[in-house]
Amino acid sequence: MSRLKTILFDVDDTLFSTTEFASRARSNAVRAMVAAGLDFPEDVVLRELGEVISEFSSNYEHHFDKLIQRLSPHGLVGRNPALVVAAGIVAYHNTKFRELAPYDDVKPLLESLRAAGVQTGVITHGWTTKQAEKLVRLGLFELFDPCAIFISDQIGISKPNPKLYQRVLDELGRAPAEVMYVGDNPSHDIAPPQSLGMVAVWSKRGAKFGLPAGVVPDHTVADFGELRTILANAYGVAGCGAS
Repeated sequence: MSRLKTILFDVDDTLFSTTEFASRARSNAVRAMVAAGLDFPEDVVLRELGEVISEFSSNYEHHFDKLIQRLSPHGLVGRNPALVVAAGIVAYHNTKFRELAPYDDVKPLLESLRAAGVQTGVITHGWTTKQAEKLVRLGLFELFDPCAIFISDQIGISKPNPKLYQRVLDELGRAPAEVMYVGDNPSHDIAPPQSLGMVAVWSKRGAKFGLPAGVVPDHTVADFGELRTILANAYGVAGCGAS
């Protein structure tokens, strides 16, 4: 059996359903903006918000301001646009406070890995503050080795550049075969670490991505229960049998 010393995880749509959460939060934000006086049907506003996010990226900080610019002036007669934007922001963040949570099987697996002496961490793509906030709000950061949390924005190298994974290996002092990476995006999370010799696991729970031609994960799992079985049977990780 190969001796795994470290298991690293992607965050978005791997540790929690980013896609489902974002859909709920954006819908709640739009509903609040319409209630605050934005005079358009909710479905129209939601479609326009989707275009803003697509054009300016999900990491852009002023989605709602851009949304108002696109829908003004006819949708805001007699209204202060700052209050409408604020209503959307508050509703979005209230959703985050109430509903952001990891998949049910994430914490038990991380606790088992820590008990087994396996180092756990994160390689995540995105802005530093946003990705760090997710780990705190998910209640997961204390289950990871603080020296094994890597955010692309902090490092200056983004996925899918293999240099990001090489930098992680160098900082952890691990040989590639000693490290497993678990992620949902084959182009970002499977092919690059595999090119260095790391063990790559495709978590297809959300089924957001298909496998590109020529990309073959070392393992494919539908949930972390299946990952537990693989860790126990293929790598001999203690405590990772049936939970």
